[in-house]
Amino acid sequence: MLRPWSAVEIAAVLDGTGSAHWADDFPAEGDRVIAGLFEQHPAWLGEHGHRLIIERDSDLVVGSIGLFWPPSEGTVEIGYGIVASRRGRGYASEATRALADFALTASDVHTVVASVELSNPASVRVLEKAGFHRWATEGNLAHFRTARPDRRER
Repeated sequence: MLRPWSAVEIAAVLDGTGSAHWADDFPAEGDRVIAGLFEQHPAWLGEHGHRLIIERDSDLVVGSIGLFWPPSEGTVEIGYGIVASRRGRGYASEATRALADFALTASDVHTVVASVELSNPASVRVLEKAGFHRWATEGNLAHFRTARPDRRER
């Protein structure tokens, strides 16, 4: 399940207090970085912003995912992370597909992109399983995208 960050959760991540509603290894470093950037990027907390990933069986926060809003020329970037204790269960692919599909319903978005290091094959696989297609490689970075059906042929 995906849900928005609350102000209490942002503060807990930033001050390291934690929560009984989090997996033992949440937050990861990436979650702390994102929480620290919300003040500078308030749109990231809006309707098309960042979300916490909740494990259905335990109701615990096990990661985060987000769109780096606002879009630029119809394109928005997505980023995600799952804590080590919950990796390999398909959560990242499921969340990535769901948030990308949601982003593509926005009138000003036709493409969702992501970049991953080639040295991280698990993240490459997340994007492939979520329906993204590699369109470029630069050095150690692979660039992926997915688009609205009316834009896929372009």
